[in-house]
Amino acid sequence: MAEVQLPQLGESVTEGVITAWLVEVGDSVEKDQPIVEISTDKVDTEIPSPVAGTVQELKAGVDDTVEVGAVIAVIGEGDANDAADKDADNEGAADEDNEGAEDEAEPAPEPKEPTAPEPTAAAPQVADGGGGVLMSPLVRKLLREAGIGPDQVEGTGLGGRITREDAERAIASGGEHAKGSGVADQPAAAAAERTATPPPAVQAVAGTRERPLPAPTQIDFGGEREVTQDLTRVRKAIAKAMMHSMQTTAQLTAAVEVDMTAIMNLRSALKDDFKARQGVSLSPLPFVCRAVTMTLPRHPTVNSSMDLEAGTATFHRYINLGLAVDTERGLLVPNIKDAQDLTVAALAHQIADVATRTRSKGITPDELSGATFTVTNTGSVGTLFDTPILNPPEVAILAACAIEKRPVVVSDAYGDSIAIRWMTYLCMSYDHRMLDGADAARFLQDLKWVLENHDFLDELGL
Repeated sequence: MAEVQLPQLGESVTEGVITAWLVEVGDSVEKDQPIVEISTDKVDTEIPSPVAGTVQELKAGVDDTVEVGAVIAVIGEGDANDAADKDADNEGAADEDNEGAEDEAEPAPEPKEPTAPEPTAAAPQVADGGGGVLMSPLVRKLLREAGIGPDQVEGTGLGGRITREDAERAIASGGEHAKGSGVADQPAAAAAERTATPPPAVQAVAGTRERPLPAPTQIDFGGEREVTQDLTRVRKAIAKAMMHSMQTTAQLTAAVEVDMTAIMNLRSALKDDFKARQGVSLSPLPFVCRAVTMTLPRHPTVNSSMDLEAGTATFHRYINLGLAVDTERGLLVPNIKDAQDLTVAALAHQIADVATRTRSKGITPDELSGATFTVTNTGSVGTLFDTPILNPPEVAILAACAIEKRPVVVSDAYGDSIAIRWMTYLCMSYDHRMLDGADAARFLQDLKWVLENHDFLDELGL
């Protein structure tokens, strides 16, 4: 038997709330398979199983608050019912652990000769031999009520687990998102269908952008004029952090306009080759982040923190680069440790990794603390100008805004002319207690020069 304890999730984290069990008593699990979702003041994360075996007991329920180190589950060999029988013999009483369980909780199947399965709406969550489907009880219920089998859904979670988003996408499409049916192409096809017959005013404008996707948060009003919901733990934490930032720092924003034409042309020429060789997309963000890590060492005040009560300032020789990530739970800011040592290609990998793990609840609390400077890519959703809020104790945060083609005045040996260039605004909010306006301006001008003049080709690994 192996006891699953709530692990240390960060230096300042002492407890967590169980938000969902991903397994049930009797389920077979593999080592490192996520078995429970835990919510803390810093992050929502999944806890993996330390061993392979069968879930014998769940010692805490959903919404229970558990201390770090507390036993939350027991995993062992054999059927959970066998363990219950042994407990009954030893204690002289029947095991009541599974009393009241709904039809969704099924014991692990005994090994037997392969036979055609009987029609049923509820399939076991995990099947032995690696051929089963991983999903949470909530996801299983959604699929069962929709009459869609797990084998019809492409799981995009860790280890092929079917997430709630996978289930909802399959339900919305009437079960057409079957494995091998080109799931990855479905959003593009849907977008093409939506814009197949645009309004006449749109048809007349070549190259018009697609209409932005709806907000990720949808509210079911149920026919009422208004609805009141409890704030999530993450939203409460964000609200407190933002208020603390505004009330304890002296914030203002400075901005520069940057010509990104050279970078955009380089990206356009090499992005396909980069994707083929590196396995990740080459967006403009890694270039901006690399320019930041090249510029910060020349402006140590921008990469610092201050303690006004102690009367001290700490200057960091290293750069832990924070990245604002938009998730369905709210904005989270993981950071890339020692980003000053990474090339554009390495940053592209790291950015994709932390963004994916943050959205899939795979990021750790330690990765959400310790940043020295943050970049928020609001331009990815079309923002032209931004005034981001600081993430104390950092003294600066940079917003990378939308990159757009604009007519600008270009001066060369032949005089002034009008040219079409890829332009963007870089907006930096900073703590005026630590940085003066001239400090911020010098940093932004230096950053602008790097982006417009540095040759990034050698950093792409091509």
